[in-house]
Amino acid sequence: MKKLFSLLTILALVCSCTKPEPEPEYPQPETPDTTDVSVDTTDYNEPQDNIYQFKVLDGNGDSVSLGLYRDMVILVVNTATQCGYTPQYTRLEKWYQDYQDQGFVILDFPCNQFGGQAPGDFDDIHDFCTSTYNISFPQFDKINVNGPNASPLYVWLKSKKPGNIQWNFTKFLINRNGEVVERFEPNHNMNQVQQAIEAELGR
Repeated sequence: MKKLFSLLTILALVCSCTKPEPEPEYPQPETPDTTDVSVDTTDYNEPQDNIYQFKVLDGNGDSVSLGLYRDMVILVVNTATQCGYTPQYTRLEKWYQDYQDQGFVILDFPCNQFGGQAPGDFDDIHDFCTSTYNISFPQFDKINVNGPNASPLYVWLKSKKPGNIQWNFTKFLINRNGEVVERFEPNHNMNQVQQAIEAELGR
């Protein structure tokens, strides 16, 4: 009996010695924070700094958004019908015919501020341009390009390529993002203007 009791005691000691210790508790890895903390700071009420923010009047006095010409290469020209540069209409129309399929447009703004060389109303001007030069690009209502009553479009154009407009047929070249890239005075070589247009169309 004593032998049995001793045997049971020994077995109990062996079991208590071999009982596995609990595994230590390690801190659990933190779950990565995948929250996107970037903030869109764009003010969608603020006009974007491109030509598309402007509206102008067509020959009927209706408002036209220049956003209509988004993603196009644009040439903005202030024109007159009785100017020594008026024959440039021939070259302008040729460019329009040659490049319009590539996304090119000319925006024509008659202006009577230089020597009174754009007399008459829109119908008079448009009739002359279509009958004499067969223009087919968009022509808008008469505007001022200088002074306190200058068109907001021209205020913006001149802020990008500074200086008052000096005469009829000053040209601003606009890229496909609506940004002013070049300004050409009326006497600028027309071949160079064409090269600049082609360069923008090829970008």
